[in-house]
Amino acid sequence: MSGRSTATVGPVFPRALGDDFGRLHPMLQRRFGVSLDGGYACLGRGVMTRIRRGPWWTVPFLQVGRLRNILIPDVGDDVPFTIENEPYLDPFGRETVTFVREYRLPGRRPSRFDATMVVDPARGIVVDYLGTHQHLAVDLDLTVEQDGSLLLRSGEQRFREGPVDFRFPMLFSGYAELRERFDEEAGVFRVHLEVRNRAFGFLFGYEGWFECEFHEAGTPPAGLLPKRHEPRY
Repeated sequence: MSGRSTATVGPVFPRALGDDFGRLHPMLQRRFGVSLDGGYACLGRGVMTRIRRGPWWTVPFLQVGRLRNILIPDVGDDVPFTIENEPYLDPFGRETVTFVREYRLPGRRPSRFDATMVVDPARGIVVDYLGTHQHLAVDLDLTVEQDGSLLLRSGEQRFREGPVDFRFPMLFSGYAELRERFDEEAGVFRVHLEVRNRAFGFLFGYEGWFECEFHEAGTPPAGLLPKRHEPRY
């Protein structure tokens, strides 16, 4: 990934991908180009054709994650969802993009999966803060594939809260692999996610499609922002 920026302000994904950003499908360039300089944000609306989870013993693990909007214990087919990508400057002057997903299963309260992403200028990689309080910081490895799709793989995870700071044991967490592509024929974005634990196997996953509306960026609604921001990468 050549040509990466070490600044703290500027489009998150173009800075992390450098020259490889231009290899993305044009619609993915637009979607992942959400930024303050670009002056626009993105609202995706679509359907998760399938949301699934691992065996019964994964449910308590997922329920704990639900408390901070990190994981989703629900399962279902053809579930309406939204994803909101809003750029903003966090309290530490870093350009940040929200990735807030909300799922609406019939007869249940909406489930949310909150994430905010920044670039670590020292390493030139995207750090994904998960949940409502940015307790979990996850390194992301980004790869542009031959068809112009984007592959995101999670790496090391760190738990941070006040003086507490430690590498999260992966025995109690999972590695995520997400692919996003643009379907030219259908005119929609398609997404596929799997979260696996090296010891226990499949934990959670979904696949679906969505359409995007691009609108002028402004101050993000308070409900999209984390309740606290973590200064450490």
